[in-house]
Amino acid sequence: MEQAVVQVEGLNLAYGTIRAVQDVSFSVKSGEILAVIGQNGSGKTSTVECVEGLRKPNHGSILVFGKNPLKHRNEVYKEMGVQLQETEYPPKIKVEEQCRLFASFYEHPADWKQLLAQLGLEEKKKRQVCKLSGGERQRLSILLSLMGRPKLLVLDELTTGLDPEARQNMWISFRNIKENGVSIIMVSHYLDEVEALADNILYLEQGKQRFFGSQQGFRDYAKEQIPEGERKEGCSLEQLYLQIAPKTASQKWRLE
Repeated sequence: MEQAVVQVEGLNLAYGTIRAVQDVSFSVKSGEILAVIGQNGSGKTSTVECVEGLRKPNHGSILVFGKNPLKHRNEVYKEMGVQLQETEYPPKIKVEEQCRLFASFYEHPADWKQLLAQLGLEEKKKRQVCKLSGGERQRLSILLSLMGRPKLLVLDELTTGLDPEARQNMWISFRNIKENGVSIIMVSHYLDEVEALADNILYLEQGKQRFFGSQQGFRDYAKEQIPEGERKEGCSLEQLYLQIAPKTASQKWRLE
């Protein structure tokens, strides 16, 4: 039986009296894309940060490449690339300088010049990072996460700030990455992105796991949560999600 690249069992994480993650379990196999979805505050980023070895869970088991990412972080990070929501860069550093710096961290780095071209940043290589647009900084962050030729890629809001064409190009890039056997964990609020890329879905709600499984499994789960008289055929993943997710204050106001 193939060993999972990531195996999480009974994950619990609390911040003081706030239970941010409660009894979450999931796995990711080689070449699979897992989408972690849910509203703000549902525990998505906290869950992923435990997988990255950035936070110590209160209870539960996490194995990445068969190792505890907290205790064996250096070994795990040789095969894992991480793209964070917020990334700080040295002041006035240029794009190509940042790429060379990151390449120096790895024994066999990826060809950063080729990555610049693939991510549409080749013409920006002489520009200071601080002068890039939000979307360009996002693409640079993803490029740097690929520098170590990872077998596991962790992406938090991977296409936030990108225009529609750039998002489509990014999707193509990640499909190609997946075909090379790389596993991807992606946190996303864009359900069209999830529908286009994800093999499996982890749906969190107020820190609790509501669903883990395939896209079709999520569709079946969502339909079961919707009253029979309100069910519609041919719904997109986003339409189904919006019908089952807890309503925010603004959504309740619009409904009323």
